Order: sequence, then structure tokens, then C-alpha cells
Amino acid sequence: MADPYSTLGVAKNAGEAEIKSAYRKLAKELHPDRNKENPKAAEKFSDVTKAYDLLSDKEKRAQFDRGEIDAEGNPAMPFGYGGGGFRGDPRGGAQGGFGGEGADFGDIFEGLFGGRGGGGGPFGGFGGRSAPPPKGANVAYRLSVSFLDAATQAMQRITLADGKTIDLKLPAGVETGTQMRLAGKGQPGPGGNGDGIVTITVKDHPFFERDGANIRLDLPVTLGEAVKGAKVKVPTVDGPVMLSIPAGSSSGRVMRLKGKGFSQKGGGRGDQLVRLMVDLPKEDAGLAKLVDEWTDTRPVRADLGV
Repeated sequence: MADPYSTLGVAKNAGEAEIKSAYRKLAKELHPDRNKENPKAAEKFSDVTKAYDLLSDKEKRAQFDRGEIDAEGNPAMPFGYGGGGFRGDPRGGAQGGFGGEGADFGDIFEGLFGGRGGGGGPFGGFGGRSAPPPKGANVAYRLSVSFLDAATQAMQRITLADGKTIDLKLPAGVETGTQMRLAGKGQPGPGGNGDGIVTITVKDHPFFERDGANIRLDLPVTLGEAVKGAKVKVPTVDGPVMLSIPAGSSSGRVMRLKGKGFSQKGGGRGDQLVRLMVDLPKEDAGLAKLVDEWTDTRPVRADLGV
């Protein structure tokens, strides 16, 4: 992969917002779903994603700027020029380090040492072991999932850089930033394919809120339901259930629905915590008349010192 700044078309002093904006624009243009007849677009999409992953990570970006790692995120070779090191080339050569075109280092070593020898590598004649052939580069993917799917570990379909689709089961305890490794779903290389690395983002929900493995919900109830008690329908990530509200329930009372939260890494699921919120109608003459005929003399604010 080329310099990540060049890949995204941004300057080296670009801020996070500028880098994110450039990535979104390019990813939209190059996504495999929109370029099924253009395999080169899938390659560019992979390069753009890897470039963004490196530059959006403050630590890795700093390491790259200092020349400590290359554009693939690998440690820079000590004898590489410009901190780039040598990177595998699918044609069997290498790129970087010596400038323009790739060079076949196998031929160079063979000429120097008169053959690869019995050791199976360029230094076999000296009794050493050759390094195993490198695998292809990893390919980074980003997967955005709904709040409900994350809570219930629903199957997700993802499109790979080669245009193929696979179904993934979300792991227990999934949250924004969770990564999944897809063995062998990266780019090809002399030592086999690299892996696919899927980074997950969990979307927010209109009325559910996550609290660790638990889910919180503010549930509106009428004054009559709170005073007399009632059975009401409550939404959960698994679908609606019936909840019994005790008579005399005040706003703020929290009720627990066991096992209706997020899956947990250690097994089982969290709970759903339902906070009752008494919802009063505006300008209701009947309610106003009822209150006029009833007086509550309790010191409800005594604990507050007033």
C-alpha cells in the first residue's frame, strides 16, 4: 500500500475530521457493492480502509510519522530506506527500500551464494533457516449493526473486498470497537492469505440505552395505571412483554425484566431496567376537578430539608 496520506488524498498535517471526511468519500465511491464489474475498485477500497485505520489510530499514526512502522502497520525494516522496509509483492518480488520498481531478491541471493542450498532458503549453505514466506496483507472492514442486533447477537451479512458475502454471528458482549478476525479472508500472498479484520460499531437506539450488560428504558404510564396498578405492554430487544405495575407506583420507580439485556462474555444476559414515568395530560378538566376534591398532606419534600 502506498503512503496512507497519499491514498486518502490528505496532507500530513490533516486533522481527524478531514481524514474521516476523505475516507467516507472514497469508501462510498469504491465500495464493492457499487463496483461489482471493477475488481480494481475493490483493491483500492481495501487500501483506503487500511490507510484510514492507520491514520485514525493516534499511536499508529505517530509511529508511522516517525518511521517506526510502514503503511501496513508492520515494524520498519532496519535496512529499509525512508523507514519503509520491504513489503511483500504478489508477483514474488518486493517493493520499497530501493526506489522505483520491484526487485526479485531471490535471484540476487542466488547469484551471491551460488544457489539456495540444502537449507531451503537464500542462506541455506550457511546452515541457517530461511524465514517462512509472508502471508498476504490483512484487509480491514467496518460493520455497523443495530442496537437490537447487537443485544441479541443476530447474524450479520458482510461484503468482502472480492465481492463475496459471508454471514457472521456477533460475539457475546459485542460493543463499539469490538473486532472479529476472519481467517484467510485477506489479500493473497506467498505464504497464504492474510485475514479480514472486522471492526464493529453499535448504533444508538431511539429509546433503549445501554448500561454495561443491562438496558435501560423510561416507560410512560398513566396516572390511573400508577395509582391502581396495571398490566402494560413493554418493548424489549426480544419483542414486547407484559409488565405488572404495582398499585401506588411513583415516577422514578425502577422495575427489572430478567435476561432482557445484552449477552455477556461469561455467559447469560443482563437485565432490562424499566423506570416508570407518570405522564399527565395537559389541561385536563376532569383531572383538575379530581385534584380539587383531594388533598395530599404528606411532607414529600421533608428529606430535602424544605
